[in-house]
This record gives sequence, C-alpha cells and structure tokens, in this order.
Amino acid sequence: MKRLGPILLWSAISAAFIGPGTVTTAAVAGASHGFDLLWALLFSTLACLVLQEASARMTCASGLSLGQAIAERFGRAASWTVVGSVVLGCAAYEAGNVLGAVAGAGLRLPISPAWLTAGVGAVALAILLTGRPDRVARLMGVAVALMGLAFLACAVRIGPTAGELLGGAFVPSMPAGSGALVLGLVGTTVVPYNLFLGSGLARGQRLADIRVGLGVAVPLGGLISAAILIAGTTVEGEFGYRALSDALVEQLGGWSGLLFAFGLLVAGLSSAVTAPLAAALGLRSLVGRPGKGDGRKRAWTYRIGLFGVLAVGVGFGLAGVKPVPAIILAQALNGVVLPLVAIFLLLATNDRDLLGAEAINGPLANGALGVSCLVALLLGVSGVLRAGSAVIGIDPPSQLWIAIVAGIAAVALAVPVLLRIRRLRAPLLQEPGE
Repeated sequence: MKRLGPILLWSAISAAFIGPGTVTTAAVAGASHGFDLLWALLFSTLACLVLQEASARMTCASGLSLGQAIAERFGRAASWTVVGSVVLGCAAYEAGNVLGAVAGAGLRLPISPAWLTAGVGAVALAILLTGRPDRVARLMGVAVALMGLAFLACAVRIGPTAGELLGGAFVPSMPAGSGALVLGLVGTTVVPYNLFLGSGLARGQRLADIRVGLGVAVPLGGLISAAILIAGTTVEGEFGYRALSDALVEQLGGWSGLLFAFGLLVAGLSSAVTAPLAAALGLRSLVGRPGKGDGRKRAWTYRIGLFGVLAVGVGFGLAGVKPVPAIILAQALNGVVLPLVAIFLLLATNDRDLLGAEAINGPLANGALGVSCLVALLLGVSGVLRAGSAVIGIDPPSQLWIAIVAGIAAVALAVPVLLRIRRLRAPLLQEPGE
C-alpha cells in the first residue's frame, strides 16, 4: 500500500498525455495501419519516462523546479519565455481537451454540447478546487485507472494475437503514409508541459518513490494508448469517434460503445485538469521561493494559471470555436520549447554543482537522454515547419525534409552540447580515484 501513493501521484503524467489528441492519433494509427505502429508508442513511452525522471531527479537533488533551474542558469527572461510558451500551449490545447470530453459524453447522453461543455468545465473546476497539486494529481490517478480499464477491456475483447502485438511493438516499420502518424504518436506522449508538471510534483518527494511511481504510471499510460490503437483497428472507412464507437458495438456489443464513450470522456476531462495544473505550477515556479515570504504572491500566481487556462478552454468550447490560430502558434512555440528543455535537462543532469556527485547522469542515463533529445529535436522541427506552412498557406513539408532539417540542427548542436557536458562534469572527472 505504501507504493500506491506514488503510483497514483505520478499517474497524473499519464492523465496529462492521454487526452483527446492521443485517443484520436492512436485510433487513427490502428484504423490506418493495424498493429504496425505499436513500436512508436513503445518508443515514445520510454522517451517520456526518461525525460520525466530527469526532470524530477533535478528537482529532488537541487531543490529547484524546472522553471527556477532555467532562470538560475540562463536568466529570468529565458525562464519566463519558456514557461510563457508552455502556458500558452496549455491554454490553446485546453479547448481540445474540453471538447474531447464533450464528444465522449455526447456519444451516449442526449444533451446539447453547450450544456455538456459547461458540465465538463464545472467538474474540472471542482477537481482543481480540491486543494493541493498532489491531491489533484492523485484524483487524476484514479481517473487514469478507470480510463485504462475501459480501453483495456475493449482491447482484450478484440483479441489480437501475441504475434501481432510483438511484431508491431518490436519490429519497427514505416508503412506508406505513416510518417506523420509516427510523429503524432510520439508528440502526443512527449510534451513540454508534462516536464513542468512532473518537476512541480517532485518537490518534497523521495527520488526512490518518484522512480517507482513513474516506473508504473508512465508504462501504464503507454499500455492504455496501445489499447486505444488496438480499438482503432476495428474501424473501416473514414475515422470518427462515432465510427469507432459503432465499430466496437458491432464487434463486441453495446457495452463496448459505452466503455469507449466513458474512456473518451475521462481522457478529455483528465487532460482538462492537468493542463491548467501544469500551467499553474510553471508560473508559480517563477515567482519567489517557498518559505521566503512570497506565499501570497505565489498563491495568486498559481490561481491565475489554474483558472485562466481552464476558462480559456471552456470559453472556446461554449463559443463553439476551435482555437486554430492559437493552436498553430502553440505548436510552433512548443516545437522550439521541447528540444530546448530536453537539452537543458541533459546539461542539468550532468551538472555536478547543481545536482551533486551522487545524482548526476551515468553513461546509460546520458545515452537515453541523448536519444530523447534527438527525438525532441525531430518533433520540434516538425512542429515549427508544419505551423509555418499552415500560416503561409502551403502544403506541409515532407518527412524527408523534416528529417534533413532535424539532422542539420542535431549536427550543429552536438559539438557545443558535448563540450558543455564535459566542462560540467570536469571537476568529477579530475578527482583522484574517479
């Protein structure tokens, strides 16, 4: 039972990345390519786990949140720019979270979208008002468990063979036209605001408990995403939530449609709660320090982030407007923020002065974080190029061009990053016996 608390707490990370975007992308991947893209979910889950552990370990060892650490190393202007971009991303995507929850409820409830939107907003507000971030996170852990049961029950009844699952998960393939979906599957799992959420939740926690919590919660989130992909394989023809629900009902019976509607509702609601929570924790990290007499200022900043982001999402939902321009801008900003934060975590977790000799990376951690930085760079380049093409009004770039630009950026950054890591670790390397 002692381990259940950390698992529930860190299930907030799974609740954050399994939203309507993940449901849509994973289900479309299943509908379009069967089990062939399960490997992308496995890879993205591992990358998410590596980056979340690094963010939480940095906070445990240094006592600084991610926003504070960026401010200390690069200045407050850099920290405000990064956190501001993350908050804008949370606000832009919040409307999609709310509307996704409404879509799930609307599959079974004959209630107008406006009333459902108001209801989702009210439930999210009630959860956010329950108190401290760790309490909200644990409630979201329960939501993830319920959502997981719904999607996993559907996947089990579909009954894929062990060969199909193992082949899709461990034999990478890129079917024709799957490049954008692969990037989408990774991009909906590895998101910048989750790193700030994880850093905020790590304050005051034991690293051993954090690793146990993340080690269960993040793979559970990946398993749920895989179950959604499996459910998507039942769809023939054009994809839609209603089409997926109908396909499940046709194959498995009416109860499966009910479970899918419930799972989609909880996925949207949980993300509608965790996005404001991440924005609030990020903003609060920039205002004063705990125990330094800044309690009132930090509390007000936290509330502004929390309720401001939720209000934006509910407002767009009630107006029936999808915030497409804001989402395009958020994609571009997050495309810049994610690789910058990933590279910062690689540097920070090699900084002996910041973390101490015991907590810095070993060779395996550096290798895993290095690969995660390359993935973040690829996603970042894709986000920026796609957002730019949408603004200009031209076709999005091909996967080849995205890979070429990402490769050039990786080569340009590799040498200065490696030299910086060497300098950060130099005192440790020069000690006798090390």
